[in-house]
Amino acid sequence: MLSLQNASTPIRRKPRIGLAVAGGGPIGGMYELGALRALDEAIEGLDLTRLHVYVGVSSGAFLAASLANRIDTANMCRIFLTGDSGDVHFKPESFLRPAFFEYARRVIGLPRLVLDFWRNALLHPGESSVAELLGRFGGLIPNGLFDNSGIEEFLRDAFTRRGRSNDFRELKRKLFVIAVDLDSGETVRFGAPDWDEVPISVAVQASSALPGLYPPVKLQGRHLVDGALRRTMHGSVALDEDIDLLIGLNPLVPYDGHAARGSDGQRLNSVTEGGLPMVLSQTFRTLLQSRMQVGLAKYAQQYTHSDQLILEPDHNDAEVFFTNAFSYSSRRRVCEHAYRATLRDLGRHREALRPMLARLGLRLRDELLDHPQPTLMEGVRRSYHPRTETTARLARALDDVEELMQARHPAGRRPRR
Repeated sequence: MLSLQNASTPIRRKPRIGLAVAGGGPIGGMYELGALRALDEAIEGLDLTRLHVYVGVSSGAFLAASLANRIDTANMCRIFLTGDSGDVHFKPESFLRPAFFEYARRVIGLPRLVLDFWRNALLHPGESSVAELLGRFGGLIPNGLFDNSGIEEFLRDAFTRRGRSNDFRELKRKLFVIAVDLDSGETVRFGAPDWDEVPISVAVQASSALPGLYPPVKLQGRHLVDGALRRTMHGSVALDEDIDLLIGLNPLVPYDGHAARGSDGQRLNSVTEGGLPMVLSQTFRTLLQSRMQVGLAKYAQQYTHSDQLILEPDHNDAEVFFTNAFSYSSRRRVCEHAYRATLRDLGRHREALRPMLARLGLRLRDELLDHPQPTLMEGVRRSYHPRTETTARLARALDDVEELMQARHPAGRRPRR
C-alpha cells in the first residue's frame, strides 16, 4: 500500500531526500528490506546510500544505520538472506540468546522477597492476599527474555570494517536512531547533540530493546527501550532537516479480519477466532498505524515543501500478518514478497509518481515495473562483486571522489548504475 503527499512549493537547490524506517521485529525489518530493494531497482537515479538524512526505529534502525554506512540493499540481502556476502556474517541465534544474567539477577532477590512476605503475613495476617503475593513476586520477572548484547556485537563488527564507522560524528550523512527513556517516556535521538558520542551499534541496541523481549539498555543513567513506544516512524525527525522528499516505511498495519484465515487455512469469521496472539497482534498494529496516520496528516500541513512517499503492506496482506514477527526462518520469503508487492504498488501509482520523481531528477524504470515475474535475488546476484578489505576501502574512497566531483559539476551529474 503506497501513500503519496505532494509538496506545494518548488525546489530551489539540489534536492534532498530523507528516509524514515519504522520497527516491526525481525520479519518487519525483512519486509522493509524487500521494499527498499524494490525502490533501489525501480527508481533510476535514486541511491539509498547517499540520502540527506536517515531515521531508524527498532528493527528499522538496522536498515537506516546500514544505509548511512553505505551498505547497500543488495549487500544487506546477501548478509541477512543468503549469508554469502563475504563481508558481514549474520547468525540469527546470536540475537536469541537467553538473558541468563538478567535471570540470575532477579533470582538473587528471591530469598529476601519470600522472607519479607512471610514476615508481613505473620505480623499482619489480615492484610496478606494472593494479589499482594503476585505483586511482590512480580519483581522477580526478568525485564527481557533475550540478551540483546548480540545485536550490539554484530553491528559493531559490521560498522568497524571496510572503511565504515561506528561513530555518528564520522558519517557523511545524518543518521538518527530513536529510543525512549522508560522512566520518563521521553524520546532520545541518538545522533543529535549530547547523544552523538554513543556508538551507533549501542544506539541500535537501545532502539530495538522491545520491552518484554529484550532488557532496557542503560546509558547516561537512563533505561532506554524501543523507540516505537512514542511514535511509529518518527518521520518528523527527517522532515526537520529541510528535505524535499520523505520516503517512509512501516511494516505493521491492521489486517482486514473479514478475510482472515486460521492456521488450517479455513476462513475465520473474525480475528478473534485466531486466539489471543492474533488479537494482540491486530491491536498493536491498529494502534501503531493510527498514530502514524495522525502524524502524516500533520506532516502534510506543517511541511508543505516536502513530498511524502509512504510504503506499507496492504490491509489484506495475509503473508505479513500471519507470519510470526520473530521468525528468522521466514525472512527470505517475506523479503521476496515485499519486493514484489512494492513493485506492484509503484506500478499502480506510476502516473502520480512520475511528476513527484521528476521534480527530484528521478524516474521510474517501467521495464522492471512491467516485468511479469520480478525476483529479488536476480538483481542481488547480478550486482555481486566480491571484494577484499583493501579493495572495499579503495572502492569507498573512489565513491567519495566521484561524489565530490558531482557536487562541483552538477550539470554533468549522471545517475549511478
